[in-house]
Amino acid sequence: MSASDSASSNSLTPNDPFHYQGTNGEAVLVIHGFTAGPASMLPWAQAIADAGYTVDLPVLPGHVTSWQQLAKTPYRQIVAAVERAYEALAAKHTRVYVAGMSMGGALALHLGSTHAPAGLALINPGLTIASPVAKFSGALRFVVPSIPSIANDIAKPGGDEHAYDRTPIGGVHELRKLFKATIASLPKITCPIIVFRSDQDHVVPESSVEALHKGLTPAVELRVRRLPRSYHVATLDYEAEEIFAESIEFFKEAKR
Repeated sequence: MSASDSASSNSLTPNDPFHYQGTNGEAVLVIHGFTAGPASMLPWAQAIADAGYTVDLPVLPGHVTSWQQLAKTPYRQIVAAVERAYEALAAKHTRVYVAGMSMGGALALHLGSTHAPAGLALINPGLTIASPVAKFSGALRFVVPSIPSIANDIAKPGGDEHAYDRTPIGGVHELRKLFKATIASLPKITCPIIVFRSDQDHVVPESSVEALHKGLTPAVELRVRRLPRSYHVATLDYEAEEIFAESIEFFKEAKR
């Protein structure tokens, strides 16, 4: 049974967590983005699993419940959950890679600064927020609890990442804390990184990639692969299959 067959037979909802036991002795932790869930990452996770890797795609704290729950979830709780998932994989596998999109990319980078993943594959990782109002989120959350959803920034028609229909300002406040902590920790990362970056991203600004370039040490191998046809949720967009194939090849190269 393939990873895809296993997922389709066992999952009850699009945002169920996904776990697959691989055969090559290596593992990949897959991390979803802010207000979203496993549905946005499942095709990538399945492709990695089909390549022989053990894959863990968990639901992060505050997600796949309600935006009100995310509004009161501290970013450190999310970071701790990611660390536990990584450590569980590392205890049983020779190498562990991390794949993340958007906030999941920031979490992967943060993990790379505190642990020793073999490599990071990131899609439109977030480190900055374009809106100038975001810096006031600490106060605004008590006045404006939520704003319209940031979900489904997808060029390809018909895509649905099954994210919240509202964006909690309290969650944005915690997201800013995560981004600040991650930027500060970038110099500690030593593993190779590949970034898939959409030319048209209406969620994460280009300044996030600039912050990544600026924060990493020159010794870190950083490869940026531009995506001319995909928007933010590139796992569900026109270049998804290319991303999946190139990220798997990146994992193989990082092993050498």
